[in-house]
Amino acid sequence: MSDHNPQSTAKIAGHPLHPMIVPFPIAFFVSALVTDLIYLATDRAGFADASVWLIGAGLAAAALAGILGLADFLGDRMVRGMSQAWMHLVGNGIAVLLEIANLAVRAVGGAQGGLAPTGIVLSAIVTAVLVFTGWMGGEMVYRRHVGVADAAEAKVRVRGR
Repeated sequence: MSDHNPQSTAKIAGHPLHPMIVPFPIAFFVSALVTDLIYLATDRAGFADASVWLIGAGLAAAALAGILGLADFLGDRMVRGMSQAWMHLVGNGIAVLLEIANLAVRAVGGAQGGLAPTGIVLSAIVTAVLVFTGWMGGEMVYRRHVGVADAAEAKVRVRGR
């Protein structure tokens, strides 16, 4: 066993970037499900349109989060050796592919026409996948200490060396 924690490769001043960016696609994708449900309850077209914009913004944010996450995954062999890292990577890849399909369905059927039932089902599946992949990400940080400074390294930083 190594005497150091698995490291984040993509970081600035010792702060991992992936955990800072990943809340954005999650918030956008989950918010798309919420606006889908509001549209179904109210029949107000603006909520269907909002879902399209949220999915698009989520895909843009997911691209950045994915690049940073892939850098972390490829940058430390200890990370690549974790089953949680593989489940997190594959699950998030599936979520992105489903959201691309979701956006395509809405582009073909229109924001409102593509929503029911396919669009909302895809939004719900993606939200469920994100709960799972978020749990795996938490496992990597809180149990496996990915990107967490080693105790000796943290003491040196506190002393200003």
